[in-house]
Amino acid sequence: MHERSTDACLAHLSALAARGASTPPPPCERQLIDATEALRALVFPPLRAAGAQGDALARQVVHAFEDLVRAACVAVGASDDGARTAAFFAQVPAIAARLELDVRAAFEGDPAAQSELEVVVCYPGVRALFVHRVAHALDLLGVPLLPRMMAEHAHRETGIDIHPRATIGDAVFIDHGTGVVIGETASIGHRCRIYQGVTLGAKSFEREPDGSMRRGYKRHPTLEDDVVVYAGATILGGDTVIGRGSVVAGGVFLTKSVPAGLRQSPVSQHAPPISRRIRPSRTTHTQLSPRPGLKHPSASGYRCTRNAQSLARSPLARVNSCASAAVTA
Repeated sequence: MHERSTDACLAHLSALAARGASTPPPPCERQLIDATEALRALVFPPLRAAGAQGDALARQVVHAFEDLVRAACVAVGASDDGARTAAFFAQVPAIAARLELDVRAAFEGDPAAQSELEVVVCYPGVRALFVHRVAHALDLLGVPLLPRMMAEHAHRETGIDIHPRATIGDAVFIDHGTGVVIGETASIGHRCRIYQGVTLGAKSFEREPDGSMRRGYKRHPTLEDDVVVYAGATILGGDTVIGRGSVVAGGVFLTKSVPAGLRQSPVSQHAPPISRRIRPSRTTHTQLSPRPGLKHPSASGYRCTRNAQSLARSPLARVNSCASAAVTA
């Protein structure tokens, strides 16, 4: 009885089992993860296992990436003569130097950091930037599959989603990092700081005349040098430029450019006040009294007109009160 049930189940899967049998497999993800970690230990010597020899580790990394690049090219039907791998390893010393700047930026930017070693070992932003800088170099050399596989593994490990084609300058610090999304055509300048939950995304997707998705054009924003973007900010659009030295406050939703040196706050974005999203009561309306020591809510654009008792009980009223306090602070 059990064998008949098994045979019936296998019959449903026979078409799937036969499909794609002659297609070359993609690179082994486990091998790619191991090779990336070995390269990380080569770049950051404190991460090497006790007794590990640098020369042997370098040889291991070279052989692993030669195999991976070859497998990636075969999987997509491309040829590989070893030139991409050679060009990649020619860039590794410069990548290592840039990563040292990232580590120093993280240490100097976070008072909770006790040492640069702690930053290297523990900080997800530094790990994500290491993977990105390696994946970005491979992508620029035309290596298929591997850059995106590396980026997605880093995404799973750190919660930070950076497309390998995004351009990121030197001494960048991604603090905490969970929920950060940096799109394909985003550009980030030198010495920028980005906090958790920040999105550098596309405002919309253009279509070709035949209706297919248009690809390869600038869809994501640009952060010039020394920009700080605090937690939860969303910045969209390929024509959106955040000027040098600007500060984008947490929770801001930006689709327009910001001049250099400007502090962008939620109020300056003219977001609809929370109170305007409250359905008015049909009972007698009364103006909400301001808290002692604060300006009247209406002076800051928050017109709270609801029945006094129901408004006082509403959770949105407490949010409104906090928003008014932030405006007048």
